[in-house]
Amino acid sequence: MKKALALVLTFLLLISVISGCQKAPEGNNSPTPESTPTVTPEATEGQDINNPEPVDIRIGGLKGPTSMGLVQLMEKAEKGEAKNNYTFTMAGSADEITPKLIKGELDMAAVPANLASVLYNNTEGKIKILAVNTLGVVYIVEKGNNIQSFEDLKGKTIYATGKGSTPEYTLRYLLSENGIDPNKDVTFEWKSEPAEVVALFSEMENGVAMMPQPYVTVAQTQLEDLRIAINLSEEWDALDNGSDLITGVMIVRKDFAEKYPEQIAAFLDEYEESIDFVNTNIPEAAKLIDKYGIVKAPVAEKAIPYCNIHFIKGREMKTSMQGYLNVLFEQNPKSIGGKLPADDFYFEK
Repeated sequence: MKKALALVLTFLLLISVISGCQKAPEGNNSPTPESTPTVTPEATEGQDINNPEPVDIRIGGLKGPTSMGLVQLMEKAEKGEAKNNYTFTMAGSADEITPKLIKGELDMAAVPANLASVLYNNTEGKIKILAVNTLGVVYIVEKGNNIQSFEDLKGKTIYATGKGSTPEYTLRYLLSENGIDPNKDVTFEWKSEPAEVVALFSEMENGVAMMPQPYVTVAQTQLEDLRIAINLSEEWDALDNGSDLITGVMIVRKDFAEKYPEQIAAFLDEYEESIDFVNTNIPEAAKLIDKYGIVKAPVAEKAIPYCNIHFIKGREMKTSMQGYLNVLFEQNPKSIGGKLPADDFYFEK
């Protein structure tokens, strides 16, 4: 286990953490020690399989779009109205929650899609993916009105974050598929965080950048003439390559999934309901997103429509993820942990 943990922490330096996270206070929820007894077959005889015995489920998430879809479920858990006994931990970066998942201190976690594959490969299959929770959150933005398509990016300098990780691989892939050589036709200026790009743009008349939500929304409050020029998710979909541009997923420890499949199925039902609530009740969801320390309410309310919060499970999830991971693998195998996950990576109950 120590060896696996060390490998994962090493790979965290090489992969994307596209959580689009806005710094915010820690949420009020924290893990509690696991105390749920083993449910034996004898104990479940006569139970309604549609209402399985509740268990304790400890869930980690990042302060950004990949956790926004959880907030209605978080409130239900707080009120004691959920189907399981959920506790939540919100963190600013993946390296705060993934070691806890590997050590068994968390049961599930909402993480970047490629990180799920890295964890699967470096724990020898001890991680499963339950659902896709967020599609693309990265946009080409500009100060000005010159960029209408990828063709307009030729000869431009693109300011961006995420060098050597999935934002770069995604952009290079889309540029190439649109007939633009990313090594010759554009120039990349890599920055460590979106705030650096905003500071540069405040002193420029024109500029082009690649930024994630909700940072785009935050930047637009500081740069009134900043506009979304290209939606990378729409451009990905236009390729019709049999996959989606995926940002975040919900994963689970394999041993936990095998022990409590019915309770996980109940969780997925509640999770889907929560994501639907966030997308259809934006003002109320924004308040909950703020309440649980993910993103401030004014930013969340403006950003939710652009955060691509989705719920995809089962075969559709498997098809979409396999296509997405294959694109990343072709760009750089290290970005997904060196190889494509096997079929047992996908929870399809």
